[in-house]
Amino acid sequence: MSVPIRPPGWVSHRRLFEQKLAELHHCSNLHHIKQIQAQIFKANLHRDPSVAPKLVSAYSLCRHLAPAVKAFRLVPDPNVLLYNTLIRAFAHNSQPSHAFCALFDMQKDGIFPDNFTYPFLLKACCGPSGQSALARIEMIHSHVIKLGFLYDIFVPNSLIDSYSRAGTGGLASARKIFDEMPHRDIVSWNSMIAGLMRAGELKEARRLFDEMPERDTVSWNTLLDGHAKAGEMDKAFELFERMPERNVVSWSTVVSGYCKMGDMDMARLLFDKMPVKNLVPWTIMISGYAEKGLAKEAMSLLDQMEDAGLEPDAAAIVSILAASAESGLLSLGRRIHAYVRSSKLRSATQVCNALVDMYSKCGCLDMACRIFDGMAEKDLVSWNSLVQGLAMHGHGEKALDLFARMKREGIRPDGVTFIGVLCACTHVGLIEEGQYYFSSMERDYGIVPQIEHYGCMIDLLGRGGLLNEAFDLTKSMPLEPNAIIWGTLLGACRVHNNVSLAEKVVEKLVRMEPSDAGNYAILSNIYAAAGRWDGMAKARIQMKGTGAQKPAGSSWIELNDMVHEFTVGDRTHPHSKRIFQMLDRLGQHLKQVGYVPRAYL
Repeated sequence: MSVPIRPPGWVSHRRLFEQKLAELHHCSNLHHIKQIQAQIFKANLHRDPSVAPKLVSAYSLCRHLAPAVKAFRLVPDPNVLLYNTLIRAFAHNSQPSHAFCALFDMQKDGIFPDNFTYPFLLKACCGPSGQSALARIEMIHSHVIKLGFLYDIFVPNSLIDSYSRAGTGGLASARKIFDEMPHRDIVSWNSMIAGLMRAGELKEARRLFDEMPERDTVSWNTLLDGHAKAGEMDKAFELFERMPERNVVSWSTVVSGYCKMGDMDMARLLFDKMPVKNLVPWTIMISGYAEKGLAKEAMSLLDQMEDAGLEPDAAAIVSILAASAESGLLSLGRRIHAYVRSSKLRSATQVCNALVDMYSKCGCLDMACRIFDGMAEKDLVSWNSLVQGLAMHGHGEKALDLFARMKREGIRPDGVTFIGVLCACTHVGLIEEGQYYFSSMERDYGIVPQIEHYGCMIDLLGRGGLLNEAFDLTKSMPLEPNAIIWGTLLGACRVHNNVSLAEKVVEKLVRMEPSDAGNYAILSNIYAAAGRWDGMAKARIQMKGTGAQKPAGSSWIELNDMVHEFTVGDRTHPHSKRIFQMLDRLGQHLKQVGYVPRAYL
């Protein structure tokens, strides 16, 4: 019996098409995905429920949900696989509400969820924290119990992970599921230990770790990360030394921990010993140097990284720029900017945002504005970075003009935006405008003011001399005022020499920060300015009675790719003799021109 042979051309064409479909699994190039989709349409396979999930996943991977949903809707009879893929796409893109809508549509179509549906939904709940996330997880949990999916270990493991990310209430539920599981695998143990670590329950996490019947590298790394984030580097290093097998994550975790503790020598020692390095430890080490203001070391390591054949990606660039911004290390920021200009990342919104933020914080507002204006696509972070940068450096009117432009262009502000706006009003002294913007937050945008917004308002009222109004706002705010709030009000009392209110504020601060001598120092200055020498003496006695010491003032400046920090009375600098001689000459010159310093302590 002869079998008909298909033409070789058809076979190769079919195989080529299957290869194209396989490429969708890892493709993140939008243009390439659209090309493959065009071929799918040409082959009339766009309605095939086995092909559509590949398209939905590919679009989700490059964070374009609209074409993903469109590809889903082209299938007349979607199956559970296609619905699960859509739910996972929404979860991957932090769209929990849409994920649940997909579940409800699925049920309307008479399709029953399977053991993959609910873990994907739980992933969607992991984005937001708080009661709304917890309520959704509890709803899924009840569905899982009714449908009998708790016996599939993949489902309770997902519940443990999701509950443990939903705050204290969720952690208790996660522990209950863990304790009641008839069979646990290594993922169950790792998820529970990670949840305890996130909640700061380090001792209980360590106890569970010691009870584990078997451990993998993830188990060790989870505990290692918890100790490092808690600043317990002795315990972290002891654990690191005991690890039977270390990977790049293990090494990177301890290097990062020592960087955060400021021990750059130990961090570099471990970094140099790493058998294998990817982009992550290089980024950690360079960012660590940048945060400490060590520009030469950071740039030298950046050169070594490039010599090793590694190019910084968007995440690495953003991390290094953020560290440069926090330490005011403009030279390193400019070096990174020069690299960005010649790379494919020059138009990446995330990278441009980091550049705007870095130049803003370093005081180069012209360059920050130039980058902002040249951005192909701006998101909310772009606008917030420049609004805050302008406000922070005293350009309040420009910041408010930018905010008005932002609204005209249809960008909806968030809580971070209003911190910049209120700060701008403070610098310009626009009290009525500040009060209007503050009240508009909840009225017009549904944004509940947080303690940072109240702090801005109290600063605005205090600087404007409306101390009683500022005090009333402090007492009436729905949140418990912290030391920063009371400290802001005390600073306003000092500016306006309001002794009676300062005494009340210091009482509050002393209860919160009994060992902070700065509060007594400010009160003593206020008494001195008012000629209340008895009060000044009393404040000094109170300060000595607590054993508190006024923290030494400090300042810093970047010079020749290095940040130099100066602390009052510190003579450890190699050129301290010349520095103090210069200070003496400056002091004599100031006296000659008639300057009288206000030094009451």
